[in-house]
Amino acid sequence: MEPKHYESVIIFNAALEDDQIENNISRIQETIKNHGGTIVELDRWGRKRLAYPIQKSKTGYYLVVRFTAPSELIALLERSYRLDENIIRYLTIVLNKKALEGIAKQKEADRIAKENAAQEVAEAPVNTAGQESK
Repeated sequence: MEPKHYESVIIFNAALEDDQIENNISRIQETIKNHGGTIVELDRWGRKRLAYPIQKSKTGYYLVVRFTAPSELIALLERSYRLDENIIRYLTIVLNKKALEGIAKQKEADRIAKENAAQEVAEAPVNTAGQESK
């Protein structure tokens, strides 16, 4: 049976130090890898304000992990999320073919936007007098 694609969004307590958050992230990566999973993408969104307080926290550190894994791993992974007191919320979903195509299109659009922005900066006239050129 082919492993499925998953996406896990994890919110850590923002009061943690950066090295504590990195330790938690590496522990999650090891859990996925040690149980037959492969991490496709690790997207650190960083500290963000929560829409509503969770466990009296107004901010959280967001992490999005996209990975492939056997379905047995999800129960183990979510159990480790539940037992980790530094994780204040999590959600794991299965990514279907349409979702994977949407993610690929979004990555391509982001890449093109970055290239266009870099090209505009490179082509912008440089005014050495310190004033904007018109």
